[in-house]
Amino acid sequence: MTYGPFGVAHLNGKTVLTPNVAPGDQVEAEITSTRRDYAVARPVRLLRAGVDRREPRCRYLPTCGGCDWQQIEYSAQVGIKAELTVAEFGRAFGVELDPIGLIEPADAEFAYRSRVRLKIDREGAIGYHELGSNRLVAIADCAVAGVPIDAAAGLARELRKGCDEIEIVAAGVRQVLIAYLGRPPIARDLAIGRRLIETDQRVAGIVMRAGAVRKVMGDALITVEPEVGCTIEAGADQFSQVNAAQNKKLVAKVMALAGVAKDSAVLDLFCGAGNFSLPAARRGALVTGVDTDESAIAAARANAARMGLHQVQFVAMAAAETAQFLRRAKYRPALVILDPPRTGAIALMEGIAKLAARRIIYVSCDIATLVRDLGALIKRGYRIGQVAGFDFFPNTHHVEVATEMVLT
Repeated sequence: MTYGPFGVAHLNGKTVLTPNVAPGDQVEAEITSTRRDYAVARPVRLLRAGVDRREPRCRYLPTCGGCDWQQIEYSAQVGIKAELTVAEFGRAFGVELDPIGLIEPADAEFAYRSRVRLKIDREGAIGYHELGSNRLVAIADCAVAGVPIDAAAGLARELRKGCDEIEIVAAGVRQVLIAYLGRPPIARDLAIGRRLIETDQRVAGIVMRAGAVRKVMGDALITVEPEVGCTIEAGADQFSQVNAAQNKKLVAKVMALAGVAKDSAVLDLFCGAGNFSLPAARRGALVTGVDTDESAIAAARANAARMGLHQVQFVAMAAAETAQFLRRAKYRPALVILDPPRTGAIALMEGIAKLAARRIIYVSCDIATLVRDLGALIKRGYRIGQVAGFDFFPNTHHVEVATEMVLT
């Protein structure tokens, strides 16, 4: 398998990438496109199943592009993710990682997502795109969603062409819906939202967003608990991890890798509402959290104040600007934590390295950008320490990886 939806086969010495397969499968496939070094095929018929193939639970597979590994037994998924991570680190850095125990399995492989973001077509149907296509696969349920999606489907039908995507976020036993509009919400949109909140007791609140415009109806706050005793309140449309159980394991591991000590200076970049900042501050660290999202920073400040954590400060600023500013101010953190988006943070690597923190903990959901960025840190005097993976996204190829970088 690849870090993606494809299985790897070979035909006449050429690599062939085929989706919707499992390791060991023998399939009849049709070549759909050819490049110089490889070809892409679609499976036509399964001739013999590999030992780890299973029947997907989702009735929309293999058409739906949402879960690209659901046809693989879950224990095998975890093993494959470990092997791929080992291969990437070995190829890029010559580091030999032990695949045994490298990836922490999820407690549940279905109904684990506390937030689900769905596409909407012009008729108001909701779903995911087909693999490699913009065609929508309309769905009435989702096997990996931990929240029902029918209320979101009703809102999408009402908004129709005005809404591009809709997100369902768990809020205790209720949910918050976030509608991403192609233009600022009008009075009709707001009336639709208010009516849904009044008639469907499962819906606590609705947020309608169009660029910088944000309209809130009802109660759009959610709570997340990165560790026991640390409850973060934030807007449902602010970033939070989709897998709450795995996030607790990740936070515990990052805190352990970081060796957070009382009165040590910690810089948390892409901090959001404080997923790592607040646990570090609870351990007595002097934390500076940075994020571009002003509403997330406001939530982080409010949570810190509610918890009585006065040794933490939060700054709304682009992370790259912050690293440069702190270097000029001769700020020297003992630790830098960063959890950037999937695109990574290559533009920050030089600035972060110049801060000369003894340790950097880099959390990533994309192995390609992680390896790229770690390579930049290695060139600037860091070496790889411990590596820990977490399966936040069962039944997909995605994996969350935390890497400790140590200044040499």
